[in-house]
Amino acid sequence: MRDTRESRLLLVLLVAIAFALITVDIRGGEESPVDGARRAAATVFGPVENSVASAVNPVGNAIAAVRDSGERHDRIAELERQNAALKAKLGSDDRNRSRVRELDNLLKKAGAGQYGIKAAEVIAMGAAQGFSWTVTIDAGSDDGIKRDMTVINGDGLVGRVTTVGPGTSTVLLASDPDFTVGTRMERSDELGFATGQGDRPLSVQLLNGKAKVKPGDRLVTFGSRADRPFVPGVPVGEVVRVDPSTGNLTRNIFVRPYVGFSKLDVVGVVVQAPRTDPRDAVLPPKPAPEPTVTVTVTPSPTGAPSGAPSGQPEGE
Repeated sequence: MRDTRESRLLLVLLVAIAFALITVDIRGGEESPVDGARRAAATVFGPVENSVASAVNPVGNAIAAVRDSGERHDRIAELERQNAALKAKLGSDDRNRSRVRELDNLLKKAGAGQYGIKAAEVIAMGAAQGFSWTVTIDAGSDDGIKRDMTVINGDGLVGRVTTVGPGTSTVLLASDPDFTVGTRMERSDELGFATGQGDRPLSVQLLNGKAKVKPGDRLVTFGSRADRPFVPGVPVGEVVRVDPSTGNLTRNIFVRPYVGFSKLDVVGVVVQAPRTDPRDAVLPPKPAPEPTVTVTVTPSPTGAPSGAPSGQPEGE
């Protein structure tokens, strides 16, 4: 449209009419004469508004999500902390239950052997202490621990104390190649010396080269003079292999130790030896053998086949 005098007059007229309609609509309220026209416009343009709103709302939602992201992030972080705390609690409970079982087994072993013990926890393991198979425990001279004391757990012989500090001690494990302990066979009382071989079975040299030994036989510690470094009667292990006798004065056997040296946790240092040798009392009871099923076949008195009359051929 050209900018002429007539066009400017028309624009002024339209603006005046618009203001007049607005004034009438406001004064009329709900009975406004333009209410019908407004409804008609809503009917026509409503679907268009909904379409536009559906296109715009995801953007608005994204903006709201960004605005609330700090609060949601804090909530997620709190849930993650609670989850981690729950897992830690469950893990701690499992570990505590395991330690309770280990301590219970240790106390039973000490009671069976009449050993006075000081319970301790393994806090380090490895060769950093100068030995290839050692552990550090959280008990030392302040707890009455001395060098060359026997160390046990709920399964049997762990080792002996080699170094003592005020609050910690180093234990040389029975699996170390430098470790040697006197042993005694269950029942037969055959004596020998067990030596560690790392993660392999202990090597035991029996003094009697003609001693009768078989897999499954069990050994305990023989004990030392004045009970140091070893008290008597501590379970050592079970025979798994026997070398053929070659007529030598000694005989070699191989023993699987009762103790799992790679998973030590709760141990006991024997601070008081038993008054008398417990002999085999500390060994676990052997499992009862499974009953053998015996089938007895009883023949008939005449030896005739079942179902045939006595003294007559079958079929007559």
